[in-house]
Amino acid sequence: MQGAICGKQHHFSAAQHTGSHTIFTLMSVEIRKVSSRKELKRFIRFNYEFYKDNAYSVPDLYEDMIATFDPKKNAAFEFCEADYFMAYKDGKEVGRVAAIINHRANETWNKKSVRFGWIDFIDDFEVSEALINAVKKWGSERGMTEIEGPLGFTDLDAEGMLVEGFDQLSTIATIYNYPYYPTHMERLGMEKACDWVERKIYIPDAIPEKHLRISKIVAEKYNLHIHKLKSAKDAHKNDTARRIFELINDAYAPLYGYSKMTDKQIDGYVKQYIPILDLRMVTLVEDAGNNIVAVGVSMPSLSRALQRAKGKLFPFGWWHLLKALKFKRDEMLDLLLIGVHPDYQSKGVNALIFTDLIPVYQQLGFKFAESNPELEINDNVQKQWQYFEVEQHKRRRCFRQTI
Repeated sequence: MQGAICGKQHHFSAAQHTGSHTIFTLMSVEIRKVSSRKELKRFIRFNYEFYKDNAYSVPDLYEDMIATFDPKKNAAFEFCEADYFMAYKDGKEVGRVAAIINHRANETWNKKSVRFGWIDFIDDFEVSEALINAVKKWGSERGMTEIEGPLGFTDLDAEGMLVEGFDQLSTIATIYNYPYYPTHMERLGMEKACDWVERKIYIPDAIPEKHLRISKIVAEKYNLHIHKLKSAKDAHKNDTARRIFELINDAYAPLYGYSKMTDKQIDGYVKQYIPILDLRMVTLVEDAGNNIVAVGVSMPSLSRALQRAKGKLFPFGWWHLLKALKFKRDEMLDLLLIGVHPDYQSKGVNALIFTDLIPVYQQLGFKFAESNPELEINDNVQKQWQYFEVEQHKRRRCFRQTI
């Protein structure tokens, strides 16, 4: 049934039928379910319109979001279900939210959780309450007993609500939100589930001496070597690109809410990312049998380019992105993925990755790197920055609540 939901049943003050929609009204807020491609476009572009004058927000690429929300294109729908909702007040769009159930994650972590993601709202508590209540109701109708978020379909979607660092430029892999968002979540009675921290890592003039020493010791002790990919064709040879994502599955398995990528998801990520990566900025660490035991994937920042492109590839957005990737790079780079096989964690293997990458970063003119979100409690990840000049400049949070 096409329709819309808002809040718990006793909160409804009116119900009216408008075309193909059933609109439930909570106080003066209407929540409508997205039921057409035109409405999905409005759902996606709401964020851009809401933040278009903000210097720190980086818009999602519209074409990527269309694919993310399309069950025919996003392989996560093999184990996820979702609906999307818009909030209206006085006839105006005032908020949005996605309601998601990742059944694979729920089975992995033995819970019944509905996720809220891609949430935006004006600074009006009626609006945020109505959006969250819509997700709660949608989830409880499907047997869920808790709500958590912001989370996407999987761990490779942007996650976590910004709670510190509102004056810092966002990245392609993260969410930006206004400072009042977490205040609304707390007022709704939500509690911290976990935090991610983000660091600005300054590129040193030379490889830290301790890194050089540790790299040499680790390489000799475990018989490890660096493997650099020469081309996209090389990345597909011996299923190397696929094996990178299989390593990420093993490395990320213990992380909060993680659900392992399926073969179909891996195929999609390989197709999406390999063609645009500068392979100089990708480092593989292999053992004597050429098995991948660690990987570091980075790329030039696309934050400014996405702002100039206004979140769209066409008609001219592609040029801003291409220029940022190939010709006129920003001084900032994004560390997209760093993964170490569980058998090699806490053994200094990360030093091998950065011993290889630092000269590349210097050659390409980068001044600093964005770590992107790292779980606050992940000591192995936190320790890898101890030999660098770093600044923790952002923090984001996942909230949760029993329904």
